[in-house]
Amino acid sequence: MSYVFVNDSSQTNVPLLQACIDGDFNYSKRLLESGFDPNIRDSRGRTGLHLAAARGNVDICQLLHKFGADLLATDYQGNTALHLCGHVDTIQFLVSNGLKIDICNHQGATPLVLAKRRGVNKDVIRLLESLEEQEVKGFNRGTHSKLETMQTAESESAMESHSLLNPNLQQGEGVLSSFRTTWQEFVEDLGFWRVLLLIFVIALLSLGIAYYVQVSGP
Repeated sequence: MSYVFVNDSSQTNVPLLQACIDGDFNYSKRLLESGFDPNIRDSRGRTGLHLAAARGNVDICQLLHKFGADLLATDYQGNTALHLCGHVDTIQFLVSNGLKIDICNHQGATPLVLAKRRGVNKDVIRLLESLEEQEVKGFNRGTHSKLETMQTAESESAMESHSLLNPNLQQGEGVLSSFRTTWQEFVEDLGFWRVLLLIFVIALLSLGIAYYVQVSGP
């Protein structure tokens, strides 16, 4: 079996690309183990991953990935392997390993757009549509979270500005904070129950004084 493209016979690593097209896993593995570049390109800029994905050879896609193939590689038209893919298991492999479902090529087309143009089967279309929908929902959640963070930061900034513009308020807060600290230290030094007893005694004395003043008054 020949693994050389007719138009690309001058390329050293073309046998690997042809093996990716033919789905010859064992030969692809031997070539990679012998040192063939997993990212070699054909005359259109397509790597072995592009060619294997286009034909649904997911086992070879996994093999190339294992040997260091760039999953984000694009051909000369800006297509990733996902743009050329038309098989459910291959799409799932590529997406699960980091390829974005909504990435556009140089013409602004996503993998879903190209899949519809090629007329691939309905299962693939449904999968791509579902993945795009999940991507949009994830983006919206991320945007909402960022907006909440920005609003919180703005609120804190406004409170800080208000405090700076109202030095009397800031001074009052400082006095209150100092009093709380002093009171806490006093309670810790004397003990909670002793403080409570002291408050009770002071309250009794206050009541006694008030009663004495009332009785001895004119």
